[in-house]
Amino acid sequence: MKLHELHPAEGSTTAQKRLGRGTGSGLGKTSGKGHKGAKARSGGGKRPGFEGGQMPLYRRVPKRGFNNIFGTEYAEVNVERLEIFNDGDTVTAETLLEAGIIRKTLDGVKILGNGDLTKKLTVQAQKFTAGAKEKIEAVGGKAEVI
Repeated sequence: MKLHELHPAEGSTTAQKRLGRGTGSGLGKTSGKGHKGAKARSGGGKRPGFEGGQMPLYRRVPKRGFNNIFGTEYAEVNVERLEIFNDGDTVTAETLLEAGIIRKTLDGVKILGNGDLTKKLTVQAQKFTAGAKEKIEAVGGKAEVI
């Protein structure tokens, strides 16, 4: 097959509507827009969410809370989830992703202290809770803040 032999599949494309080409075409005079009204005008129609002048839903529903655009969100991992790694392994955000423990790294990884750890691991993360750091170091591992 050559570049000049390429063409769309049969029936996948249709001819463009040719507006304003005489009354015989069926799309002459008002060109399929009917008589007057908002939709007949240039740039006509209503914006998305317009409800005919009634207070629109997005304004009727109460707004609550606050979303801090500068806030940091961490992928949280409990110490007990690190039990799947082998003794002496180095645990990083990449290894956690590969193991399926976290889905996204977000702004970093935070290790929480829920559960028990029996293996000596070197854990590299952005944040550790005091309990998590204690549990990792209690079995002879290292908690390294990146």
